[in-house]
Amino acid sequence: MKSVELFAGAGGLAMGCELAGFSPLAVVEWDKWACDTVRENQNRGYPLVSGWNLHEGDVRGFDWSSLPEGIELLAGGPPCQPFSIGGKHQAYDDRRDMFPATVEIIRTLKPKAFIVENVKGLTRATFANYYQYILLQLEFPELPPRKNEGWHDHLMRLQAERTSGKRKGKGLAYNVVPTLVNAADYGVPQKRERVFIVGFRDDLGIEWSFPEATHSYDALLHSQWVTGEYWDRHGLKMPEVPSKLQARVRRLTGDLLPMDKLPWRTVRDAISDLPAPELKAARNVPNHVFQAGARVYPGHTGSPWDLPAKTLKAGDHGVPGGENMLVKDNGEVRYFTIRESARIQTFPDGFRFHGSWTETMRQLGNAVPVLLAQQVASSVAEKLAMAEILKIQKSAKKGVNAA
Repeated sequence: MKSVELFAGAGGLAMGCELAGFSPLAVVEWDKWACDTVRENQNRGYPLVSGWNLHEGDVRGFDWSSLPEGIELLAGGPPCQPFSIGGKHQAYDDRRDMFPATVEIIRTLKPKAFIVENVKGLTRATFANYYQYILLQLEFPELPPRKNEGWHDHLMRLQAERTSGKRKGKGLAYNVVPTLVNAADYGVPQKRERVFIVGFRDDLGIEWSFPEATHSYDALLHSQWVTGEYWDRHGLKMPEVPSKLQARVRRLTGDLLPMDKLPWRTVRDAISDLPAPELKAARNVPNHVFQAGARVYPGHTGSPWDLPAKTLKAGDHGVPGGENMLVKDNGEVRYFTIRESARIQTFPDGFRFHGSWTETMRQLGNAVPVLLAQQVASSVAEKLAMAEILKIQKSAKKGVNAA
């Protein structure tokens, strides 16, 4: 199945789509450092990216008409700064808002499906109208804004089109499903809330819902404080149950039903087998270099060992102070190394990052966790494959009846 990747960054979403069976015709990213990361891995022959047709530049400058219409998937994470809590919150007025460009590319390529990822901040009440505007543009990409038409007027026109019901089944339209998810619920060792907007072309008749969560916090608590399996697995003595968790643990202890999900994966699960970056042995691990300067201040206290990491962040000017840190057993803090951060974002160990520590952490902070991307893309691939099988069966049945 063919795909294209917009705003690829270091390739987290594209890599997940590749693992799900999609082959990208084009992977487009404007940032030189992120492109250098992909190119370095291609030069090393890293299999997941070796066949990527990488283009360094603005997606608006790429000749999308050079690609065939009707490819299976368009995927991408438009820059999140216009909507992120740490950004300037300018949305439509932010020149980095690439949702209009995304809609235009969908209008050109007419993919069977798309996956668009962005920050939780997109769903905030402040952006309610613009969020609905984004969803309606993705639903009806063949209805672009008219000359000199403001986005509010365009929104009202799209709303009228949607309520009329006339567009579906006639022009290019998509059935769009937006979902806010926590990556920890899908086996990523990180509490990372993101919005996924998934659309299927209306003429395909596909019904889809976001994959069900596979992991849970309750299952982690059960593993830690009821069975003790978590501590046994790590060769540790089970500590006393923290006082703030005692009531919840008592409830889990009295629950006779088995846990129907796997435990959330923790920082310890993700990185405990790596040598401490201060040790000489760390030199043998690519991208595993100690970075000094970590410090705690109010609201930024680092990630404990035995929970999923807090959200890794990129920052406008490098790694934010107090973020992307590990709280060691003695209470001291240090920055996660590049390799540890890559583990937390579920990048494979064989994938190496290029650039300074600041630039590389920006790539990781902006990335889609590979494991989460794979699960979403796999569910899309399954629906597309089933639709194609049904189409072939229907065509064969018509042929038999005609004969």
